[in-house]
Amino acid sequence: MYSLYCRIYQRLMKIALYLLPWRKPALLEGENSLDKLPSLIKEKGLQRILIVTDRDIPSLGLMDPLLQQLRDEEIHFYIYDQTVPNPTIENVEEALDMYRQQHCEGIVAFGGGSPMDCAKGVGARVARPDKLIPKLKGILKIRKELPPLFAVPTTAGTGSEATLAAVLSNVETHEKFVLMDHSLIPHYAVLDPLLTVKLPPHLTAATGMDALTHAVEAYIGKSNTKETVQCSKEAVKLIFENLRRVYEDGANIGARTNMQKASYLAGVAFTRAYVGNVHAIAHTLGGFYSFPHGLANAIILPYVLEYYGKSAHKPLSELADLVGVSLPGDTVERKARRFIEAVKQLNQDIGIPLKVSGIAEEHIPVMAGRALKEANPLYPVPRIMKRNEMVDLYHTIKE
Repeated sequence: MYSLYCRIYQRLMKIALYLLPWRKPALLEGENSLDKLPSLIKEKGLQRILIVTDRDIPSLGLMDPLLQQLRDEEIHFYIYDQTVPNPTIENVEEALDMYRQQHCEGIVAFGGGSPMDCAKGVGARVARPDKLIPKLKGILKIRKELPPLFAVPTTAGTGSEATLAAVLSNVETHEKFVLMDHSLIPHYAVLDPLLTVKLPPHLTAATGMDALTHAVEAYIGKSNTKETVQCSKEAVKLIFENLRRVYEDGANIGARTNMQKASYLAGVAFTRAYVGNVHAIAHTLGGFYSFPHGLANAIILPYVLEYYGKSAHKPLSELADLVGVSLPGDTVERKARRFIEAVKQLNQDIGIPLKVSGIAEEHIPVMAGRALKEANPLYPVPRIMKRNEMVDLYHTIKE
């Protein structure tokens, strides 16, 4: 009966999505496309902007050319660089204070998924000053226009530059939750592959598998459109063709460009078609242990795909054909298993661990409950998980 309720809810949500005001960010693409951002900001009449980033980005010098060009354009900027992995409510409020004190008019999110989620949180609070972040979690709680938001990803994984979601953490309750609203989709996104060249191999691997997880979970779910199907397939193919290459040679600009495109396409796909139980589990690991999100997704993905069983065989078999791992005469089930094995092999080739270390046994019941609460009834997964099945999955991924 509960599964039926979830499916009815998902069907109604899919119908409702067609009525909502979807948009995509305007893109600045290609090598040195970051150079176009300052003039764009000036064209929009913005004179004071907040840059949200993390502690590592300034030390890498990635922002230096942008900051000089902003000075040349006489645009005042203020940098919040305290964003942590799995950004917190405190990060959002600190950055919001800076935004308000400096009378900023727009926001630049510069970095990986964490700065982008933090920046979206700031924008949500600017748009809804009457509501604290916990009151904005869930679906369509903002419903007001954010200040101009420019996303500059320095990883190829999260796809946050294309999505309506922001994932934030409550350090007091160890809860990781999602804000979902069309207003959170950035207005502009800069896809400059040169910004990802200095990304170390282990982060290249984890973020790349994060993008693969987005594409696969969107594709095997039950809320696809023609566009999300196409975006997911293109992203999966690009990742299988390029992730090993860019892991082995981070200076390969062609592969970096393709991974950025894959990440963006996967973001477009899952912001409409949603993710699934891989993300629900990964979010609890981030909330309890600050476990890196992309790495969690990478480890968990093949276990969840296996656990879905025959409910996911058909779409997984199609992905097996897409990436060229199926053989003539294979059954649908065999093709699906080949795709899962291909994911495992990709993980192994790029140094992803087999299991998640550090999970405390006493935390599993709470995490399983939170994962189910996130996943059901919203995520249109191939198979609705029961509590005992979710607990079993945690034991499966646990080292």
